Amino acid sequence: GAARRRQRHTSGPEDHVTVVSVGHSSTHCMLTLAAVMAPSLRLGTPARAASNQGAARMSSSAAASTSAPYGSWPSAVTAKFITTSGVRIGGLGCDDSGSVYWLEGRPQEGGRQVVVKYAPGAEGASERGAVDATPKDANVRTRVHEYGGGAHLLTPKGVVYSDFKSQRLFLAPAGGGDAVCLTPESAWPDGQYRFADARLTPDGRHLVCVREDHSPTADAKPSAVLNEVVSVALDGSGAMTVLATGADFYAAPRLSPDGRTLAYITWEHPSMPWDATTLRVRPLGPLATAEGAGEDETAASTAGHARVAGADAEGCMSDGDISVQQPAFSPSGALYFISDESGFWNLYRAPPDGGYASAVNVLPRPTDFGGGSPGWQFGQQGFAFLQDGRVVATYVDRGSGQSRLVLLDDVAAPTPSEFGSEEGLPFFFGSLVESSDDGALYMLGGSPQRASGVYRWSGLLPGGGGAAEMIACSSSSEIDESLVSVPRPVEFPAPMGTSYGYYYPPRNDAFTSDEAAPPLLVKAHGGPTAATSTAFNPAIQFWTSRGFAVLDVDYGGSMGYGRDYRRRLRGNWGVCDIDDVCAGAQHLVAEGLADPKRLAIDGGSAGGYTTLGALAFKDIFTAGCSLYGVADLGCLAGDTHKFESLYLDGLVGKYPEDKQLYDERAPINAVDSLSCPVLLLQGDEDKIVPPNQAELMHAALLKKGLPCALKMYQGEQHGFRKAENIEDALNSELFFFSRVFGIEPTPDAAPFDIDNMPA
Repeated sequence: GAARRRQRHTSGPEDHVTVVSVGHSSTHCMLTLAAVMAPSLRLGTPARAASNQGAARMSSSAAASTSAPYGSWPSAVTAKFITTSGVRIGGLGCDDSGSVYWLEGRPQEGGRQVVVKYAPGAEGASERGAVDATPKDANVRTRVHEYGGGAHLLTPKGVVYSDFKSQRLFLAPAGGGDAVCLTPESAWPDGQYRFADARLTPDGRHLVCVREDHSPTADAKPSAVLNEVVSVALDGSGAMTVLATGADFYAAPRLSPDGRTLAYITWEHPSMPWDATTLRVRPLGPLATAEGAGEDETAASTAGHARVAGADAEGCMSDGDISVQQPAFSPSGALYFISDESGFWNLYRAPPDGGYASAVNVLPRPTDFGGGSPGWQFGQQGFAFLQDGRVVATYVDRGSGQSRLVLLDDVAAPTPSEFGSEEGLPFFFGSLVESSDDGALYMLGGSPQRASGVYRWSGLLPGGGGAAEMIACSSSSEIDESLVSVPRPVEFPAPMGTSYGYYYPPRNDAFTSDEAAPPLLVKAHGGPTAATSTAFNPAIQFWTSRGFAVLDVDYGGSMGYGRDYRRRLRGNWGVCDIDDVCAGAQHLVAEGLADPKRLAIDGGSAGGYTTLGALAFKDIFTAGCSLYGVADLGCLAGDTHKFESLYLDGLVGKYPEDKQLYDERAPINAVDSLSCPVLLLQGDEDKIVPPNQAELMHAALLKKGLPCALKMYQGEQHGFRKAENIEDALNSELFFFSRVFGIEPTPDAAPFDIDNMPA
């Protein structure tokens, strides 16, 4: 009956379960922020790199290879190993004393996020040498734009953070003691305001941040949610001054060194931040405190603030669009930012003379700067300033997949220097922070073979050099290299031109196979305007160490390949992405690297839509798994949060004017052409892709008689965070594909009832 078909997991006294997506964030229509096993530095849960912290090594144990069918190889890379051995690390920063902090996401604590301070040897320090800097009952997350980011700030007084449950701001004092609420209940009810991306004013009395107003009842419809830039007094009064208002969205409010100028990014519906944004500046006057009123808020109108760069038309979405992101003032007062005006997100510099009106491209090259998937979360920054005024920026070399560091002087026409792994940097790195103590660079880094973590590199210091030192690793265990598949960059022909991805061959040195080719799992990342990565991803090694090949596709529309490639998806979601994942699978079949009868695909969120679309509209794959994926585009267009409420205007067309197009591209309307088994994994509190999407798809699959299953996880949102659900999602997908492909399931596969599947 329905109770069996619609399986609901429960765990613990709260009677709710958690499942984790094994696709990327990061997440979306779209980018999942909760994907614990996402291949992103800030979100990934890597397995442990070798370090001086005594990693536990996991090996394949067999000295001689045993012949066994692909997909049936037992592996020590289990789902439980992934969740019990690691945390997510992000939000790297240094305080004025030189102490290093970062944000940890802990699957074993239900995905709770904690700000920690690096203090090796301190009482209570973790195996990463860190102590908690926020209270044990605090979950440091903001829900601005739903994807959050920028949820904490280091200040001389302590850590200011957003509490997930109440969305209020708190201060965890630097010297210890109870956290202090900065936005008290006497000022407004829980949930009305959300805050993100804060910066401290030079006098230390205020924060300047993005505020999102969901009404006093905290249930405003997307069209009624109000986004603004505000100041918040740090005296505990909750006093606020609106500094920028009138636009649909705001991000990255940044203050000049003297505190007299505010820069920020803004954009209008239907654009997304990678489509068309504007960088504006305005002078600042007095800010509100408990003692008295602040400046006249009529000065806050964005329409009256000077435009520095970016889109010059409200809500434009045409080939003339410009995306500007990540503004920051250098110590000299110059305003830096990334802009795709050249066709790539290059780094620009605007001197303060003349009101920042004469910006120049200081790194003109066919390369995207700005880090991974700019625009999805607050707090992203692909460049940083050193104490001596120089600038450091990072980018990924697409030929090798390696990160590169560029060093340049703070001048209009600098001569850059470059550094990479040959100078001791990690294979993949980002989130650069200079120590205010000794001038060393800290960064998040890793490699395809090594778990990500926090690194210290002294290569820019006089007499410095050598390999970067990992001071904290995101995993407590190391996977033996005999179990690690190293990705190979691949290019393949597709209908709209060359497309890209990373191929992971099966790898477990304890086993071989006499079969001609392995089963293939194609992964479609979320977004859809996002990207995959070569950062270590144990969820991929979970498959390859069992004898599956994996293709991680950067389909047309992905970030990191320039504006033209990113714009392939304009009006073509459900066309270009589906064509590319199919073309990638066919390319590997033609190369003899995949079995055409055992082609699977999975993806989360937007990747789930691509998965369902590829199964419904093409005849390439023989099984699929959608994690909180979109099945009905029309329902999504009318039932999602503000940030993405008009995202589909650019990806598909205007709704309801183009309803016919939405209906044609909705997998739920093409079940008749679907002829292979499908597994659906969904959280029942998802506000981005509502649960009814999975329920509607499941009902249609049942009606057609196709093998299928729906697992609905209580208490989970967009992407799964709790350890038991991360494990269940991976093991369930393994069991499902094993049954469908006639492979003897490995012992850790989680058996469950598959509807319409013969015993």
